[in-house]
Amino acid sequence: MAEEAAPPKKKSGKLKWIILILLLLLLGGGGGGGAYWWFVMRPAAQNAEGAPEPAKAEGKADAKGGEAPARNAKVAKLPTFLVNLADPTGRRYLKLTMEVEVGSDATVKELEGQSAKVRDAVILLLSSKSYADLAPIESKLQLKNEVAERLNQILGGPKVLRVYITEMVIQ
Repeated sequence: MAEEAAPPKKKSGKLKWIILILLLLLLGGGGGGGAYWWFVMRPAAQNAEGAPEPAKAEGKADAKGGEAPARNAKVAKLPTFLVNLADPTGRRYLKLTMEVEVGSDATVKELEGQSAKVRDAVILLLSSKSYADLAPIESKLQLKNEVAERLNQILGGPKVLRVYITEMVIQ
């Protein structure tokens, strides 16, 4: 009996690490799920019950990107614009679709009746821009304001409340 059985190796070290990792994953998942519910699902459930959202409670809107839509506002869809950009190479183009928020159905009809002037004004504005002019988010917000200004000039007053970019492709 020169060789005796070696004492068994302790596996409790590996088991402790596995339990610790599982515990951390469980806590992380529970914390993430709780945060998701608190910040995303809870406000949605409150709004579904009829609680007004803070931004929508005022009922004011402007062309500068304010968040609250007007109560009686109507939305008019503008045609899709496809223009060459003013880049030095001349190889870039912009495809842009927008909708505008206006105060009444009469303004929607007025926009439709002035479609040639609207298309002309927007095409001239868009074709004067380069890729560098349109790339930053601030430039996109400025573009929305410029479109609203041009449309209000055509309509003869501040009738366009807000411009929404619904599709924008620069290639």
